[in-house]
Amino acid sequence: MLIAGNWKMNTTRATAVELAGRLVDAVGQTLRPGLNVAVFPPFVNLEAVSAVIEGSPVQLGAQNMHQDGSGAFTGEVSGDMLSSSGCQWVILGHSERRQYFREDDALVNAKDVASRKSGLQPIICVGETLEQREQGSEETVVGMQIRGAFEGIEPDDEWHPVVAYEPVWAIGTGLTATPEQAQSMHAFIRSCLSDAIGERVAADTEILYGGSMNPDNAQDLLSQDDIDGGLIGGASLKADNFASIVEAALTA
Repeated sequence: MLIAGNWKMNTTRATAVELAGRLVDAVGQTLRPGLNVAVFPPFVNLEAVSAVIEGSPVQLGAQNMHQDGSGAFTGEVSGDMLSSSGCQWVILGHSERRQYFREDDALVNAKDVASRKSGLQPIICVGETLEQREQGSEETVVGMQIRGAFEGIEPDDEWHPVVAYEPVWAIGTGLTATPEQAQSMHAFIRSCLSDAIGERVAADTEILYGGSMNPDNAQDLLSQDDIDGGLIGGASLKADNFASIVEAALTA
């Protein structure tokens, strides 16, 4: 199980260091085998946060990366740069990247391949908009995203994918999928993964819920059979709230 805190475009260097320190104090001594906790600060704060969490169980990740290893790509960051800054994880295909920066499945696929070459563990994000759900096309949309992200990738014994389901209509809107809705989609995602990369790998894939998980709903969501953790947005910016979600994961 993985509880991942996506800080998005929030925190300065000083507030990132403070938040990271509070998180280490709050959750660093409570983890059990099989439960991972990671934080995803903005690029400019990665090394500062890395220094704070060093020696603790809290791991470090980045919110995005470029698909090429180097080159004339002003403003971009490569996987090797992230690895050298202490990152173990990277988020790919987040709904905000898809919506605001027009990232498509082919680009997510290229970044997926590149991230693993750099020794990073990608978290592949998929999810539908409110309009798509109201039209009843949520499974069609998510199925296409899964197939696109993993197209042409041959699984091996060392590969353990992580996918995050983000119902776009439940991010920052105050809406949340019911545990039953979330479980249904997670089960569907696992079936799509089975078709795309094989039943064995699909069974081992951690599928995170990324739709406004908070201390009030975390327990019910994390107790579902196919929900293997959370990709936390706003609640990860308050150490106490994030720690409460980690605590829910400990008992789920």
